[in-house]
Amino acid sequence: MRKWLATTGLVTVLLVASAPVRAQESSSSKVAKVPGVTPKTTTQSSRTSQKKPASKKPVDELTRLREEYINAVKDYKANLEKLKASYEKSVTKAEDELAKSQQLFEAGLISRQKLEASEAEVAQAKGLVADVETKMKTADSQIADTLLEAEADAKIARSRPLRRGALVSNTAMIRYNGGAVWALSDAWKVQRFFQDTFKRPLPVAVFGQGSIHDRWRLDHRNSMDVSLHPDGAEGQALLGFLRANGIPFLAFRQAIPGTATGPHIHIGRPSHRY
Repeated sequence: MRKWLATTGLVTVLLVASAPVRAQESSSSKVAKVPGVTPKTTTQSSRTSQKKPASKKPVDELTRLREEYINAVKDYKANLEKLKASYEKSVTKAEDELAKSQQLFEAGLISRQKLEASEAEVAQAKGLVADVETKMKTADSQIADTLLEAEADAKIARSRPLRRGALVSNTAMIRYNGGAVWALSDAWKVQRFFQDTFKRPLPVAVFGQGSIHDRWRLDHRNSMDVSLHPDGAEGQALLGFLRANGIPFLAFRQAIPGTATGPHIHIGRPSHRY
């Protein structure tokens, strides 16, 4: 009898001790059976809590200004669209009035002066609509130019630096990375060459920093722009002189938004944007 009681007591103790373990296992298995829910261990939870949020790439000042400018132009265009809708209603109203005036004039009830006044109102209303449409096209062009400028800057940033003496040419521009030390004080050498060769002064458009470069945020302090097409006879002669003397240059064949207003030769290192 004593032996049976001892055995029973031991079994009871084991059952009581194992109950929390079974309860924990049962709870874990229940969680695992919930569809779409994955049980997390304490280690996984602590690792998740330790993860830091991904930091956003800082936006540089020029990119921020471009975004603000584009948003402002879009708002301006949206207001123009509302104004255009209002003007178009005025056109419809003026045309209705003109139709009535034509009937009254044919019936001899109003003078020609009254009829012409109605015609003038229609022309004026249509003129307002045309003016708004022109402004809307200009806004689209400004946005497109800004995006092209940003794309050009991105391409330049991704491009590899040229080795000394390298020449790169494409449909838009020619770039020569001359090895000579260039300073704006050496401009007289270029001016003398051109004067001696073509018997006229070098057509310098901008000497050093200009207002257009301030507006485009380009550092042009140690460069000068010459109003010559790089593919013309004088332009080719000037480029030959610059290469022979190792003087760096950028020759633009066409306008590039935010970089070049038109064909010209930029003498000096490329202007970096600030």
